[in-house]
Amino acid sequence: KSKIIHLEISRKGTKPNPRHEMLPDFREKKSSVIMISGGMPNPNYFPFKTASFTIEDGTTIEMGEAVMKRALQYSTTEGYSPTANCPMKQQQLKPLGCNIIKVPTDKHGIIPKALKEILSRWRPEDAKKLNNNLPKFLYTVPNGSNPSGTSLTADCKKKIYQLARCYDFLIIEDDPYYFLQFEKTKAPTFLSMDVDGRVIRCDTFSKIISAGLRLGFLTGPKPLIDRVILHIQSSTMHASTFTQVSAIAQLHNYLTGLCLKTKVMEFYRTQRDAMLAAADKWLKGLAEWHVPTAGIFLWIKIKGISDTYQMIVENALDRGVSLIPGQSFSIDSSAPTPYCRASYSFASPDQMDQVSVTAGAVHHWGDLHDQILLFL
Repeated sequence: KSKIIHLEISRKGTKPNPRHEMLPDFREKKSSVIMISGGMPNPNYFPFKTASFTIEDGTTIEMGEAVMKRALQYSTTEGYSPTANCPMKQQQLKPLGCNIIKVPTDKHGIIPKALKEILSRWRPEDAKKLNNNLPKFLYTVPNGSNPSGTSLTADCKKKIYQLARCYDFLIIEDDPYYFLQFEKTKAPTFLSMDVDGRVIRCDTFSKIISAGLRLGFLTGPKPLIDRVILHIQSSTMHASTFTQVSAIAQLHNYLTGLCLKTKVMEFYRTQRDAMLAAADKWLKGLAEWHVPTAGIFLWIKIKGISDTYQMIVENALDRGVSLIPGQSFSIDSSAPTPYCRASYSFASPDQMDQVSVTAGAVHHWGDLHDQILLFL
């Protein structure tokens, strides 16, 4: 009984993901919708193309390329289905009773000065007291952050790490887009700066091998990693052995993954450039954005409106476009925001160009919202 009560309490604060509410419409119209909303990796660059399994009686089960693309892609929590999504971190933390404090960002991500100002509510010496109410950890996606596409500089990371030392909190460095950095020189990781054992780094194979493998790894202080292992042992026991073996075999075949990582990064850099070219041609003066140096997302601020939700949910799909309104990523999902997220992982350059041509045609009608919708 106590376990059931705990489960009910822990899920009490859970709200439906706004993106899930858009999925029924998307399923009906997906054949005609240009997909730039989801954060799905492009399946054409998954290295596994086909598979066959021989069972005990000698029967061979074949998995063709189309099936493999689906098997290796993201799925839903409910199970196998034609749609894909994953929950937001704040939606996972809220039911646990966590007090989430948002930190202002700029084109590089977290602003160290703003973080310092927030932390000034407390005294550093209070961190040594038991049961203090200081922040316990900072969660960050340092490269190609979802949804903003921002990437922290080395200088910003150093300042943030020093604040972590001063106020004695952990840093959870979730870095799924590390290998999708488009600059020649990669910024040092928080883990590489760590001298106190306060950084837990999260890596994944989802963007360079396959999202559907659901495989990643943690690096951090042994006492903390051991606690994570205990939690896994009492729930899923372990990640799929098949996916682990498959991933290791694939990395060995690609010279420890270097060739594969370079190929995938170059593809997404080309995709980003195509998206930026279309945005620069058709949205200049109508919207604002920063050039992402990593990841698969373009974070767009629409000028002249306070909120993009109604514009997108009620009109965009009808015009053959799928993207995500900014409020889906807010701690307060009811707060209006002029932002929206576009993903350049899935749409081909031809589709981006097609959308841009349509935007140009309606420009002469003088309807700003229609022009933006048809571009996005």
